[in-house]
Amino acid sequence: MSTATARPGARRAADRPRSLSRAAVNGALVLATAYTLLPLGWLLTAAAKNTGDLLGGRALTPATWHLGANLHALFTAGDGIYLRWYANSLLYAGIGAVLCALVCVCAGYAFHVYAFPGKEKLFGLVLLGVLVPTTALALPMYLLASKLGVVNTFWAVFVPSLVNPFGVYLARVFCAGYVPGEVLEAARMDGAGELRTFWSVGLPMVMPGFVTVFLFQFTAIWNNFFLPLVMLSDNRLFPLSLGLYSWNTQTHAFPEYYPLVVTGSLLGIVPLVVAFVALQRHWKAGLTAGSVK
Repeated sequence: MSTATARPGARRAADRPRSLSRAAVNGALVLATAYTLLPLGWLLTAAAKNTGDLLGGRALTPATWHLGANLHALFTAGDGIYLRWYANSLLYAGIGAVLCALVCVCAGYAFHVYAFPGKEKLFGLVLLGVLVPTTALALPMYLLASKLGVVNTFWAVFVPSLVNPFGVYLARVFCAGYVPGEVLEAARMDGAGELRTFWSVGLPMVMPGFVTVFLFQFTAIWNNFFLPLVMLSDNRLFPLSLGLYSWNTQTHAFPEYYPLVVTGSLLGIVPLVVAFVALQRHWKAGLTAGSVK
């Protein structure tokens, strides 16, 4: 009898730590979510305030909204230079991320499928490139661009965005998880060449990896600031991040730029949200690459 009564009590005692740990995890997730969404909430409300409300610290308080006036001022300031910056960022990030993802997938596919002398040593060099911060490469790339005569041009920012050692590493992992050797061998037996095998068989199978590398690189290029700051002096070539920074440095002398910076920052996150929402199905599938083989 005592054993029977002890079992429910022991079960409740065992369930109590589980409930506490579950509550702790949920609480930590709630705090992390609030920490992530609070700046976005501030940005949403601050973008609809005028200069007086922003400088007076009333960005979160309900008041008269001036979103339409802010948007009109944003699009007309400097003869529409904001739209030029936006288009530049779309070119840098959109085309650059697509080409970079393709280069990374090709390299990862080659490292996974083919055997050649010095393969692992070469891949080790790629991994070594992951450890080098991009800010440390800005000055050498500027000197190289200066030698080539491409400083203050579109190519000075675009070409370096095509290189991503971490993307090559990810692409090799994805190829190992998604591209079985038997399928490639069957394609070769059917008469397909190596390029046709990659384009028609390998690339479609590793598409979740392609999308994942694209999203990482798109975010990195869209938020890139230091390299354009070093390379560019013509404001017509500025990406959005550098253009908004140039406005922000003038807010002390010209406070009317403050609402423009806030509203422009709000519009600046739209492409990132659209990209992740539109490609989330492939991206979520790509997160499990290599977990089941």
